[in-house]
Amino acid sequence: MAERLFRRAAGGHHGARSAGAQPDPPVDPTVVEALREVGVEAADHVPRKLDDDALEWADVVVAACDGACPVVPGKRYANWGLPDPKYQPIERVREIRDEISRRVDDLVAELG
Repeated sequence: MAERLFRRAAGGHHGARSAGAQPDPPVDPTVVEALREVGVEAADHVPRKLDDDALEWADVVVAACDGACPVVPGKRYANWGLPDPKYQPIERVREIRDEISRRVDDLVAELG
């Protein structure tokens, strides 16, 4: 969710890549639905494994996990500590989506 929301908020001024330590395809249909409600398409998203190329590319590494998240030496790092929306009821997914959206907006404003 964060990648798609960031891309929309950044309007092409900044890029985003989404990756995880243990990506779990496909994207949960409830997540896709919650994003569609705010005009963001994610049905075509393919979860990717976090690799060195993605870490090297990034200026800011945002971890959205609520458990142990890897720290990336030499990179600006933010742990948003958010629950995984997968398998959650739509009401909870909307809450998570809205919190991610607020944090994304703050990050985009900070980046300029």
